[in-house]
Amino acid sequence: MTIAINSYFSGAGLMDIGLIEAGLHISQSFELDSSACRVQRENLKHEVVECDISQKLALDEQDCDAMVFTYPCTKYSAIGDIHGVRTGDELFLHSLRHMAIKKPEVYVVENVPGMRAFPVVMEAMTRLPDYYVQTFCPIRSNLWLPQRRDRLIIIGSQRRFSWRPPENNRAIRLRDIVESEPRITMPKAILNRMTGKYRDLPIISDPERDDVAPTCVAHYAKDKSTRLLADKRFPLGVRPYSVREYARLQGVPDWFEFNCSDTEAYRMIGNGVSVPVANWIGHEIKRYFGV
Repeated sequence: MTIAINSYFSGAGLMDIGLIEAGLHISQSFELDSSACRVQRENLKHEVVECDISQKLALDEQDCDAMVFTYPCTKYSAIGDIHGVRTGDELFLHSLRHMAIKKPEVYVVENVPGMRAFPVVMEAMTRLPDYYVQTFCPIRSNLWLPQRRDRLIIIGSQRRFSWRPPENNRAIRLRDIVESEPRITMPKAILNRMTGKYRDLPIISDPERDDVAPTCVAHYAKDKSTRLLADKRFPLGVRPYSVREYARLQGVPDWFEFNCSDTEAYRMIGNGVSVPVANWIGHEIKRYFGV
């Protein structure tokens, strides 16, 4: 049996990688950002639709067995309080619109735990008639990867089912993601932060201590000095993560190429879903369908 998935707000396709690795078929993925769409098309074989979901008619889309929504988390994240943008947004309503019209057998919503602070959003995503819903929070990426990253996962299905939480299976350590010849830049801000010229010291993760790195952020290209990797090969004993190392922290396989600027690559990686989280979801969907 082929299980067909439609993936919404798919970014560079990190969620899709995990679902494909689990043995599912992506029928279509939908993304607004043209660079992310191009990266998807260069790496993955399914149809990538560049569009604004708020303007997309659900009935124009291919039928599918499951719909996966990873709508942007910026306005649900606690860090949004600092910038005054933690307001929620209307994108969840367009997810709800697609679900209500297409009525997939299964739907999945991925976002930050902060989404729970918005009762209207949670009601929409968990109280859809004719669906049995299970919520997992937090799902921690460090069950699999050397990265601290907590997420909220909502799974709804048309028949009652006992969705299983993931098991601790961290086979990848920080030392495993380190490149032998990393391609990086060393902005002056690193020296300034290391010598106390900023209010906050950097978060330094040491592979030799088996540390777990902090959450990969989308704006890393602008804030490299805040998250550093201990590396004695460099004068300060620290350096930023390369794009490939950043991708590995998210579980992205090395065959997946980011043929774009480093700034765009860091953004796509930081905005993505940890691939093993998607893989866990994919295997649970397979179990639901008896595959």
